[in-house]
Amino acid sequence: MLGSLRQLRRRAGAFIGGFDAGLSNRRLKGFQPSRAHLNTLIAVAGPDITARARWLVRNNGYAANAIESWAGNVVGAGIKPSSIIPDGDLKAQVQKLWLDWTDEADAEGFTDFYGQQRRAAREVFIAGEVFFRFRPRRPQDGLTVPLQLQMIPSELLPLYRNEQAPNGNIIRQSIEFDPIGRRVAYHFLRRHPGDVTDPGLAGEIVRIPASEIVHSIDPVDAGQLRGVSRFAASIVKLFLLDQYDDAELDRKKVAAMHALFITTPAPTEPLDAAEGRDETDERTIDLQPGQITMLEPGEEVQTSVPADSGQTYEPFQYRTLLQVSAALGVPYAYLSNDMLRANYSNSRLALLEFRRRIEAYQHAVMVWQMCRQVWARWMDTAVLAGAIEIPDYQQRRREYLACNWLPPKWDWVDPLKDARAEIEQIGAGLKSRTQALAERGFDAEQVDAEIAGDREREKRLGLSFATEVPPNTTQFSGDPGAVSDAIVTDNSR
Repeated sequence: MLGSLRQLRRRAGAFIGGFDAGLSNRRLKGFQPSRAHLNTLIAVAGPDITARARWLVRNNGYAANAIESWAGNVVGAGIKPSSIIPDGDLKAQVQKLWLDWTDEADAEGFTDFYGQQRRAAREVFIAGEVFFRFRPRRPQDGLTVPLQLQMIPSELLPLYRNEQAPNGNIIRQSIEFDPIGRRVAYHFLRRHPGDVTDPGLAGEIVRIPASEIVHSIDPVDAGQLRGVSRFAASIVKLFLLDQYDDAELDRKKVAAMHALFITTPAPTEPLDAAEGRDETDERTIDLQPGQITMLEPGEEVQTSVPADSGQTYEPFQYRTLLQVSAALGVPYAYLSNDMLRANYSNSRLALLEFRRRIEAYQHAVMVWQMCRQVWARWMDTAVLAGAIEIPDYQQRRREYLACNWLPPKWDWVDPLKDARAEIEQIGAGLKSRTQALAERGFDAEQVDAEIAGDREREKRLGLSFATEVPPNTTQFSGDPGAVSDAIVTDNSR
């Protein structure tokens, strides 16, 4: 019945027309994509995609370079919080306590909290998702705040677990939902299914409440439960290009193994040179620089002329890498480290587009899903453990949790022009210093305090650092603590 209905729809579409993309004519006859939901597709293909993505990162230079570039631009030295608590002294205490805790955040002890951010960005790029578990600690553990984060790879949350729990909740891809669709728990494997160094019972499941888990994912479809690797659209091309390059290298290597060939009508007669035998028992001659070898009558020397790769090799590789670059969302130069094709204009255009994507990712994934949850849990734990005294915290919790997250600053393509343009915007009231400093990853109040401290120290020590004003510029007076003396250039440049 269903098949007949589809045939009827195709015939009607072919008769009515309207959208070529919906027809089943000769050009699109073999184009019948699956109508399954993304959750179904991930359940079937997800493990293989993730395994292949991890293999490429380990073995393919382009894949490794792309992920390092992505993580470096998304996180850099860290996406850092700036509390907006009105009380300046309390804010300073909170910021100092947070800075002390970041060094203790990693339950594995490999890095600090900002290093965990970088690892999270890498994992979401490779596997499409990553999990962190809050690990409360005892007071005697000696931590600044008794809380740590444990990173959990996506392979520890099985995609095949779909059932109804004894309490009436629904488990889909190992995520437990209550009757109104809220996530209430995650059902993790105790041991990685591919780690043979971890002894114990394989397949053992542990239920962890959702309040203890941070699930970072970059969803692409509505209703998506689990992540999919960003490499998914480029795995085939990266792998085949890698095989093609290896084949070219092997072909050139084999061709270069033979430098000269000597043909003779009397092969039993010895040559006037030092002969030997290679591993295949073939006769060889060792040649020395400047050596002259006398040949017998009838003998002839032929040089090896290996076939060249041709002029199509580099354009083909370039176009393939462009497709891979588009699929990964990473500029070609960042993927390949090829700067020969770049100039100022196209580099700036690609960089601006890349930064827009990065900013959207920083806000929607890193800050919204990870940083905010960690900050809230850290503040709650710090207050409950007595690490900091905050009056009326329970009643004013939302106010105390208010925080701005400052991503790493972008390096300027043309520092002088960009700096002058920003100074003009501040002088014209189009941008505040607070906003300009936040875009650089700094807190305005902290910067102002440092500048005031520097000026007080300079005055006390009798130091003077004059600021030179470039020609054809006019100064405008800003608020105290302005970055140097802001300069507004004229419009002649």
